[in-house]
Amino acid sequence: GYEVPGLIPAEFTKASKMVEGSRTLHPILTAETHNFPSAVAPFPGAETGTGGRLRDVMATGRGAYAVAGVCAYCVGNLNVPGYALPWEDESFVYPSNLASPLEIEVEASDGASDYGNKFGEPVIHGFTRSFGQRLPSGERFEWVKPIMFTAGVGSMDGRHADKGEPEKGMLIVKVGGPAYRIGIGGGAASSRVQSSENAALDFDAVQRGDAEMENRMNRLMRACCDLGEGNPIVSVHDQGAGGNGNVLKEIVEPAGAEYDIRKVYVGDNTLSVLEIWGAEYQENNALLIRPASRALFQEMADRENCPIRILGEVTGDGRVVVRDSSDGSTPVDLPLELVLGKMPQKTFTDSHLDGKLVPLTLPDGTTVRSALDRVLRLLSVGSKRFL
Repeated sequence: GYEVPGLIPAEFTKASKMVEGSRTLHPILTAETHNFPSAVAPFPGAETGTGGRLRDVMATGRGAYAVAGVCAYCVGNLNVPGYALPWEDESFVYPSNLASPLEIEVEASDGASDYGNKFGEPVIHGFTRSFGQRLPSGERFEWVKPIMFTAGVGSMDGRHADKGEPEKGMLIVKVGGPAYRIGIGGGAASSRVQSSENAALDFDAVQRGDAEMENRMNRLMRACCDLGEGNPIVSVHDQGAGGNGNVLKEIVEPAGAEYDIRKVYVGDNTLSVLEIWGAEYQENNALLIRPASRALFQEMADRENCPIRILGEVTGDGRVVVRDSSDGSTPVDLPLELVLGKMPQKTFTDSHLDGKLVPLTLPDGTTVRSALDRVLRLLSVGSKRFL
C-alpha cells in the first residue's frame, strides 16, 4: 500500500471535528458467488450476496474499509416475451423450484443494487452473460443454476493487517442484527441437487438482507479502525455459512471458549437452540476484544445504535462449550481440534470425455449485417436497460 493523507475524527464516542492524519492503507479485493440463493429467490439472494461480500471486506485483518462493488450475473436463455432470439430453444425445460433466467437477471440485479444503495456502496463495474445451447452430441449446456458474482474493493490500515491470536480471558462479541428463522442449512442446501420435492427447504435456506443494520455495523467497525493503534478489535470473523455454529468456533481457534446460547441477540423467541446455533442470519460479525476495551467498545456501539452482545470468554482449553442458562444444559461440548483441525480428506477423481466436434458452418444467406444484428442482440453486448 501507500502512505495516504486523510481526515479522521478527533473524538470516537461522540460527534466531533475532523483532523488531518496520515496512515499506510493497503488495497483489498474480495470476491464470492451467491448462486443457489439467487436461483431460488433472486432479490434476497443477490442482496445478501452483496452483504456477505461487504462483511468479507470489513473482516479482513483486524477490520477494514469498504469502498466500491462489482456485480455480475450468468444465466440461461432469457426467453423475453415478445422478443424471440434465433439461438434460444423453446423446448428447454427449467426447474419449477428455481426462478426463470429472466427473473434472475432482473431481480438479482435489483437486489444487489438495492443493498449497495441502502448500505452506501456504489456498484462501479460488472458484466452479464446469457447462454443455453444443445451441442452436436445432444448434451445441453446452459447456466440453469445461475452465477451471481459479487466483488468489492476496500482498504486496510497497515497496522491492522494481522489478526491477533485468542488468549484466555478475552471476550467474544457478536455485533449486528438479531437471529431469525432464516438461512437454515444454507451452506448444505447450496451443495446438493435442488428439486421440487425440497423447494420449501430451499426457500428456508435463503437469507434475508438488512442493509441499514449492516451500515450501522460498518460505522462501528470504521470507528474502531479509525483509532489506529488503539483499535480494540483483536480479531474479527464475518458470519456466513453455518451461522454461530461456525463463526464462534473459528474466532477462538485453537484456544477454545465457553458461551451462553441465551446471550445471543434473537428477534424471535420461538427459536430452538439448534436454530439459534445454526441459522445463517445476516449482518453479523464476531470479534475478540480485551476486557479493558469493553467500555470504549460499548460506548462507540451506543453512538452508532449498533447492537452488540458479549457471548462468552476464551477459555484456553481447546474446547468449544455452549451452555443454556435457561435450563442448565450443555448443548455443545466439542474439542476444536476434532471439529476444525483433523477433517478427513476427500478424494476427487477426474474423468475425460471426448467431445463430438463438427466444423463451424454459417446458415445459408448469412450477411455481415445479419451477423452483426445477432451480435448486438447478445445480452453481453446489447442494451441492459430492461434491468
